[in-house]
Amino acid sequence: MNKLIIIVGASGVGKTTLARVLSKKGKFSIAYEQHNERPFQALFKQDAKYAFANQMDYLLYRAEQERELRKSDLPALMDGGLDLDFHGFTRLFHKKRFLNDPEFELCSRFYTLTRSLLPSPDLIIALRADAQTVSRRLASRNRINIASSEDAELLEGYVNEWLETIPDTRIIKLNVSRDDIEFTDSLPIILDKIKRIG
Repeated sequence: MNKLIIIVGASGVGKTTLARVLSKKGKFSIAYEQHNERPFQALFKQDAKYAFANQMDYLLYRAEQERELRKSDLPALMDGGLDLDFHGFTRLFHKKRFLNDPEFELCSRFYTLTRSLLPSPDLIIALRADAQTVSRRLASRNRINIASSEDAELLEGYVNEWLETIPDTRIIKLNVSRDDIEFTDSLPIILDKIKRIG
């Protein structure tokens, strides 16, 4: 089975950009979040009653992506992913009351069962950036943003709680606040770690 590498962090931190940069440096099977293609994303942005449908769609979609990526002979790379969507965004939307308790419990049951059936990621690249950097990057994006720059700290806290349950050998934590758009400072560290996981 090939290796799965996921890039996690708050909205606007640079997950998709890093995935694209890495794809230029090596051969990967890649899966992106596809915000504009998801059927409930725009609806949720307009009306919170679509939060549960949106979240279940994302959890299912990301699980489907993982399953397909694992079939490839190439190392697999995802911006975000099943774990981030549950531990980060599902928890955030529950905290903000977009998801009620029973809806959150259904998401939790789905995630727990699915993760028991799919192997966990082999490497987690955890990105963080200061609030000003996240805010600037979110403002420059041409896509739907459900989570705002004000949510970044809370989202990062949820992600860090999850990361505490993962062995340190499977995580790279990087502050990319001062990194350029090609991740010049971080890239050598990431590529070296990817090489070492085989």
